[in-house]
Amino acid sequence: MRIVRYLDATGGPRPGVLDDGGLHPVDAADVATLLRQPVHRLREMLEAAAAGDVVPGAPRLLAPLDGRTEVWAAGVTYERSRDARMEESSEQSVYDRIYDAERPELFFKSVAWRVVTDGDPIAVRADSPLNVPEPEVGLVLNADAEVVGYLVVDDVSSRSIEGDNPLYLPQAKVYAGSCAVSAGIVPTWCVPDPGDLAIELRVRRGEDTVFSGVTSTGALYRSSEDLVGHLFRALRFPDGAVLSTGTGIVPDMSFSLRPGDSVDISVAGVGSLTNPVVDTDELLRR
Repeated sequence: MRIVRYLDATGGPRPGVLDDGGLHPVDAADVATLLRQPVHRLREMLEAAAAGDVVPGAPRLLAPLDGRTEVWAAGVTYERSRDARMEESSEQSVYDRIYDAERPELFFKSVAWRVVTDGDPIAVRADSPLNVPEPEVGLVLNADAEVVGYLVVDDVSSRSIEGDNPLYLPQAKVYAGSCAVSAGIVPTWCVPDPGDLAIELRVRRGEDTVFSGVTSTGALYRSSEDLVGHLFRALRFPDGAVLSTGTGIVPDMSFSLRPGDSVDISVAGVGSLTNPVVDTDELLRR
């Protein structure tokens, strides 16, 4: 079962449930409405929808986020991420200290309308010589800070911009085409062990695989409870939020994404995400 957004017969977006029986409309105005519900009520709504009508044809799936839902992300939550940030940065001690600090690194990533999904282009900054995908598991949170589901997230990033100065983090992380998520939210009751999910990344350049890597959420240094607790400590999210939990797969400094590449990410039990790569100048001309 997955929570999705799709284009209905009128060409407008609406929420649905996708399962083995097909795509079913949900009795709600949008996904944001679903993320205002407590977990038990959300489950009732989705199971009622799954028992109902099936949408004919094969409607286009959109990114499953809308309304005032925001995407946030955590950094330096895997040992590999700490080591990579220290390797690239002119201020190495910043990342070494944050890894063991009581307070995690959390940063804003995207508003819902900027998020892209499976098959859409992601972008590398045209003014950055070193850019990477960051495959991550996203926690989908309701307005009450409950984890209601999971997404595959690509937190596309400029390593050179952040490496020049940690204060450039927003420019390294927040730009057109920098946030992609899988086309469906898998409800939390469909993921029996979120603490042991295999994550795989492959970057294809033509017929060649130019980078690949694997990790697991079992290698996360910080707990989901810790990350969510800090995110909601001084903020409200009336339409819920997605919190991407950080990456444990980082290429060495000799690798950079290029326009024309294709990025494939899969998370066991959650889904997959495939995106072609363009540069920001091309994306902004579209």
